[in-house]
This record gives sequence, structure tokens and C-alpha cells, in this order.
Amino acid sequence: MPVAAVDQPLYALVTGTPPATVAGVIAVLEQMDGCLGNGDGLKWFNRMYLQVTQKVDLQPLTAWQDSDWLLTLDVVFANFYLRALAGFLSGAPGVPASWSALLESRYKPGVDRILFAVAGMNAHINHDLALALLATGTQTGITPSLTGPQHADYESVNQLLQALMPAVLTELATDTLGVLAQDTGKIGRVLAFWDICKARNLAWGFAGQLRVLPGPAQEAALDAQDAVTGALGRAILAVG
Repeated sequence: MPVAAVDQPLYALVTGTPPATVAGVIAVLEQMDGCLGNGDGLKWFNRMYLQVTQKVDLQPLTAWQDSDWLLTLDVVFANFYLRALAGFLSGAPGVPASWSALLESRYKPGVDRILFAVAGMNAHINHDLALALLATGTQTGITPSLTGPQHADYESVNQLLQALMPAVLTELATDTLGVLAQDTGKIGRVLAFWDICKARNLAWGFAGQLRVLPGPAQEAALDAQDAVTGALGRAILAVG
């Protein structure tokens, strides 16, 4: 299926040379933000992802016990998002249901920006993060353990994101003049329904399960997880 004319600039960005550094990821996300209109729900996930990536990038390297591993994970993780979006825009088969739940609803009227943002985080964390952990292990030769420095850094990112989420969502719900444009009362309800730290912890555990599963069983587990994540994404977008 040909890429829609309106999405061709976006498609060119997500099918370019994959970013190899966190700075490269931020640059692509910034350019994508410029391609996405305010009426496109994807903009609000992309904006949130950009902001939290920038916040993590601002931390000094000395804040992490294994910065090389963590930065590699960040880049590998981001590229799962870019590939899913490229596949959806081109009509390629096999786009995860997790992502389709958001992307098929990009222009759905009456959905708050914060719901689009959280639906994207749901897809990216509940579907992509376990796969990114596996791919990072392959790339670095490190199988992280619960007592190792990699998990300590992962938990530190959890704490950072937990602190950032309410402020970032509130910012998304304001217009360019700083006036509240949407119902921020939903933020607490959404974060109670979908907790980013719990999702990240579940992704860590799921990655550990996937490592020991043979191919067919691993595929079945991923398919089941994708179906559940897609259903959750649709539920988030339906929050009133």
C-alpha cells in the first residue's frame, strides 16, 4: 500500500538511517514532532517520548552504573518504535496490534492528548521493551540480572520516569500560551490505571521468560502479550 501523501515526510524520517546514539534518537523525534499536526494523536505520544528521552539524556553519565548498556538499550528501544511506525505507514504486514491500537486512532475525535500519549507508552513498553532488552543483550553480550548494575540503572530510570510523568502529561494538556486546554483531572485516573513502573518491571520479567523459551513458545508468548497490550491500548483511548 502506498504511503499517504500527508505521511510521506514522516515516513522518510522513520525509514532513514536508524539512529545509533541517544542524541540521534532525540534528533529524529524532534523532526517527527515537526511533521505531526496537533490533530494527530501520534504527536502527543511522540512529544512525551521526546521529553522523557531528553530528561534521561540530561543525567550525567556518572548517575549510571553501566551507562554503555543503558544508552544502548535506549537506542535499541527507540528503533522498535520507528520500525513499527514505518510498517504501519506503508501497510506492511505484521505490525503489532499494540501499535495498531494507537495508530489506527490517530485522528479519532474527542480523545485527550494525554490518552494518546499513554496509549503509545503502553505499546512501546508492554510490547517493545522486553524485545529491546533481549536485543540489547545480544548486542552487548550482557544478560542482566536482578542484582547487577544494569538492573540498578533500569530501576533508577523507573524512579525518574515516575517523577516525570505527571508533569509531562500536564504539559501536554496545555496550549502554547500555557492555558489548560484539556481535562488534567484525567491524569491521576490514567496513571492509576496504567503505572509506568509496573509496566517496566513486567517487561523486565517478561524478557527473562522469553530468554528461556524455545522459538515456537516464544512466538506464542509474544503474540499473546501483543493481543493483551492492544486491548489495553484501546481501553486507554476509551477512558472518559
